[in-house]
Amino acid sequence: MICGVGTGVADVLGFLRVDLLGELVLASILGGLVGLEREAKGKPAGLRTNLLICVGAALLTDLSAHFDRSGIGFDPTRIAAQIVSGIGFLGAGTILQHRGAVSGLTTAATLWVVAAIGMACGSGHVVEAVGTTALVLVALLPLGAVERWLAMGRHSRRFTFDVRRSAVGVDAMVAYLQTHGLRVRLDAVELDGEIVRGVVEVRGRSAAIDTARNALIAHPEVVRLVAD
Repeated sequence: MICGVGTGVADVLGFLRVDLLGELVLASILGGLVGLEREAKGKPAGLRTNLLICVGAALLTDLSAHFDRSGIGFDPTRIAAQIVSGIGFLGAGTILQHRGAVSGLTTAATLWVVAAIGMACGSGHVVEAVGTTALVLVALLPLGAVERWLAMGRHSRRFTFDVRRSAVGVDAMVAYLQTHGLRVRLDAVELDGEIVRGVVEVRGRSAAIDTARNALIAHPEVVRLVAD
């Protein structure tokens, strides 16, 4: 009787594919971890996108292995190849180009590697999937901070701007420039009647410098701006 019950439970577990369920849960966790980092940075492909891609890749990989074991002459590598090319197409949609500046490359690469993590989960390579997720998070978090720190010193410009003495001060304009993610050094302050002239050196990414320059030009209290 006990043997019969044990056999019945095993049959039920086999029918429910508990092993596949575990792989899908793991894929959702790993893809979700990467997606959380993207979501926190406001990227277009965030938590749900990365989670769904990872789970979908895991399921498709498991199905390809099932077809291979079924003896119907199916090539399991065809699904894997379609996952890679399909995610490449999806990742290309996250890459934007505007005025010579390209953004979204990291997000596109993240989608691609998340699909690979899902494929590892679907094929039962749990250790590889977890290890890859850890490496991805290291690349996105601490290495991302290092990359941003290095990028701050890539470009520098000098701005000379005039503001009305009765309005905002030079310190307020320096703080305004810093909100654009720039390092700002105040080199000189001059008074000319009702005009206060400030000379600053800004360092940071070229796109951020251009954005800050345009913002200063459009600022209602800036009378004149010269960018060297």
